[in-house]
Amino acid sequence: MTQPAANGVLPDSAISTMIDAGQITTAQPIPDGQVQPASLDLRLGHTAYRVRASFLAGANRAVADRLPEFTMHEMDLSQGAVLEKGCVYVIPLMEGLALPRDITAVCNAKSSTGRVDCLTRVIADGGVEFDRIPAGYAGPLYAEICPRSFSVKIEPGLRLNQIRFRRGHATLSDADLAARHAETPLVNVAPLIDEGLGFSVDLSPADGTLVGYRAKPHAGVIDLTQIGTHPTRDYWEELHSTNGQIILDPGAFYILVSREAVTIPPDCAAEMAPYLAMVGEFRVHYAGFFDPGFGHGTPARGVLEVRCHESPFVLEHGQTVGRLVYEAMAAPPAQLYGADIASNYQGQGLKLSKHFKP
Repeated sequence: MTQPAANGVLPDSAISTMIDAGQITTAQPIPDGQVQPASLDLRLGHTAYRVRASFLAGANRAVADRLPEFTMHEMDLSQGAVLEKGCVYVIPLMEGLALPRDITAVCNAKSSTGRVDCLTRVIADGGVEFDRIPAGYAGPLYAEICPRSFSVKIEPGLRLNQIRFRRGHATLSDADLAARHAETPLVNVAPLIDEGLGFSVDLSPADGTLVGYRAKPHAGVIDLTQIGTHPTRDYWEELHSTNGQIILDPGAFYILVSREAVTIPPDCAAEMAPYLAMVGEFRVHYAGFFDPGFGHGTPARGVLEVRCHESPFVLEHGQTVGRLVYEAMAAPPAQLYGADIASNYQGQGLKLSKHFKP
């Protein structure tokens, strides 16, 4: 008798099997490095649509049918193009889906995308929410992109989003997290476990006074196709604190770092989520998934992407701002984050995106 498939987040080997089976469709062959330990990078296509506003397809409606309602103009990306900050764009992705009826999918911005304050979400035909793809979905995928702090240059094939696949329920309970931490620590301090592992902000560094960066309001374009080439001082102001607190300015975007260093075991994946919506006049936007092996062997801290709302807000050292939700893998991945692939943020502390000079 055939054993039922295990529940959990699908690993790289299962994603490759889905590609071979045509359950993940693609306009061009998938290159090495696009399949991650517990996710698949999604590539931008060749056309961008500048739209008047963000939108969802809605039940029983196709994104392609809705685009004429909102499109202001089309842009050919084949030679590269600049997406202006404050504007909204929809770009068909090279990948589509023909999901089995027992597989759902969830999307998220890649970490480097979030660190340049580029809001990007995936929309699908019949979609009534962003970044969530129901079981059995068959159709195209689109990226909605809104650069917030900086205008950005893109080109076809650029990977700004990721997609993760899961079968059944995969989230670890608080009791599971507590038991795992007692056996092998998941975090380097006493854990705050409440519907996930709590994350707080570090505003009292062990060395020096640098606690973060604030985006400059009138900086130039960030070329997202270029790695390690942009001078930090042209885009960011350093934030220093000597009293364990900073005041967030309304509308400003910040890069901060968590007080905790965490580990994602090889048999788990994780995703950041808000802690409480009522904790203050700011939002911590978490971009990217945490793959199996993140911080494994050398616990790594989480980078926090923070935007303040209508009024100034005092953020203090140790204040809880987010939580890490752990999920079980359906099977171990063939490769781990950091150990087996070229991972940009393994062992990280306070760190800007890979596009900036070290």
